[in-house]
Amino acid sequence: MANTKSAKKAARQMIARTEVNKSRRSRVKSAVRGVEEAIAGGKKDVAVKALKAAEPVLVRTAQQGVMHKKTASRKVSRLTARVTAMKA
Repeated sequence: MANTKSAKKAARQMIARTEVNKSRRSRVKSAVRGVEEAIAGGKKDVAVKALKAAEPVLVRTAQQGVMHKKTASRKVSRLTARVTAMKA
């Protein structure tokens, strides 16, 4: 347990940040899942819309420090390649 006043405050802040980060990670997973389900269903138009919605979520999450910038970029790149490879 934290002993000093500043350490106690840091512990409180960490708990609050953890909750926010969990929410952001969950939002990313949901966005990516939406794209992957559309790809699996073979619906290109739905997949393109889902990708357009998912890309800013991924980029924003990276900017906020929840995930690494290159991780987000890689996910966007791979999803884009999969959507592009689909037949109309």
